[in-house]
Amino acid sequence: MTGKYLLGYDIGSSSVKAALVDVESGKCVARAFYPKNEAPILSVKTGWAEQEPEMWWENLKFATRDVLAQAAGAKESTLSSSGVAADISGVSGQIAAIGISYQMHGLVCVDKAGTPLRPSIIWCDSRAVPYGTRAKEALGERFCLEHLLNFPGNFTAAKLAWVKENEPRLYARIHKIMLPGDYIASKLSGEICTTVSGLSEGMFWDFKNGCASRELLDFFGFDQSVLADVKPTFSEQGRVCGKAAAELGLKEGIPITYRAGDQPNNALSLNVFEPGEVAATAGTSGVVYGVSGKVAYDSKSRVNTFAHVNHTPENTRLGILLCINGTGILNSWMRRNVAPEGISYDQMNRIVAAVPPGCAGMGVLPFGNGAERMLENREIGCRIYGVNFNITDKYYLIRAAQEGIVFSFKYGMDIMAEMGMKVGRIHAGHANMFLSPIFRHTLANVTGATIDLFDTDGAAGAARGAGIGAGIYADHNEAFAALNKIETIEPSSGNGGGITDAYELWKAELEKALN
Repeated sequence: MTGKYLLGYDIGSSSVKAALVDVESGKCVARAFYPKNEAPILSVKTGWAEQEPEMWWENLKFATRDVLAQAAGAKESTLSSSGVAADISGVSGQIAAIGISYQMHGLVCVDKAGTPLRPSIIWCDSRAVPYGTRAKEALGERFCLEHLLNFPGNFTAAKLAWVKENEPRLYARIHKIMLPGDYIASKLSGEICTTVSGLSEGMFWDFKNGCASRELLDFFGFDQSVLADVKPTFSEQGRVCGKAAAELGLKEGIPITYRAGDQPNNALSLNVFEPGEVAATAGTSGVVYGVSGKVAYDSKSRVNTFAHVNHTPENTRLGILLCINGTGILNSWMRRNVAPEGISYDQMNRIVAAVPPGCAGMGVLPFGNGAERMLENREIGCRIYGVNFNITDKYYLIRAAQEGIVFSFKYGMDIMAEMGMKVGRIHAGHANMFLSPIFRHTLANVTGATIDLFDTDGAAGAARGAGIGAGIYADHNEAFAALNKIETIEPSSGNGGGITDAYELWKAELEKALN
């Protein structure tokens, strides 16, 4: 075995995270993220959301230096005149492989030099919904579900169609399109490639024919040459080139051996690989992700089906994905605009714990972050109901927001149940909204599911995925043997303190908003 460490990156919309995992122990020895405050999202029009790909790369540089410095035992890295941290070169030389996780559904358009032609249109941007709708109507709902497993909707293909129609001169200059993780891999290695999982999340992959969808490409008028070459999720996908090595303080030649979108990767991070296993996350957006061993789709495409990290033509492994855009971003909004100034999330959670479950009839519909797939791509906005001027106050509102987020999870999980995905046990990382006792206990009580919390994150999962891709670990069970369970939350019996009644009231308010 060569190398002592595995390096993982998680390219999120709020920050870039890096983690170093010790190969032999399987434990994470260092973590870092950048920026320390949330990265900006450009929104020049309502429903738009963009980020500069070069910003991800700059943030990755800082996160890399920090995580290497931690592993070297340094308090901070001192950069030499060449820009390479002198105190981290020893650690860099011991990295065996790199894995990448990334925010899904983004569109990066590059020219022949690999330079981005415009900001990336990211996952929560709603502008492409009409383009996906037209593709569904032209190709037919049955075709879309049987071949793509979803309606084209607001995914990467539809975003490219928007660029083609609205920015034709720029479109003519496109050499390749990439997902955010593909772009970071290309910056690391100088090579442009993608995966079946990546093409699947962009709506380009035809599961029935096992290739890029000719019908979808023809409908939008895309030349197949704009798609990157496909490599297996667990495989060598390039090596760190000299230019990237100099910028990052890494050793040239380290192989990149794993790449996946953040939600399949979150499932991998929690050792969720087999049919019936379920993972959840609640960062900026919230996701419940269950693995299926057969082709399954929702007839209204309110939840999505993508190739899981271990999917092959011979071994069907599909991820059924429920996504709620307005999750942690709503909780963050509450902290900034409603809670006392300067309060931490932990302090906020402790204060609102005194508010009774159900918030005396006050509730929040948490749909203020773009069109919601679960609501058939409707954009109804965030709504507050049931305010009583004599009872409710800002702390009720904060708790009602957390409960509203949980209720949106429950609403979507009921759709998954209609597809045969019963959720009895949830694996989740001890992070983001799952740090809130109110959030996790409410989720257990309203769904009836047991929640297992683990000490892991997307970057550490990507590092372990790299170990599988490099052949360092024989399989996922060996890679995740050291995964540490922190806590198990069991649902309360009965009505969970009235939370079931509160959910029914919330659901009725949602139906009013939709109708």
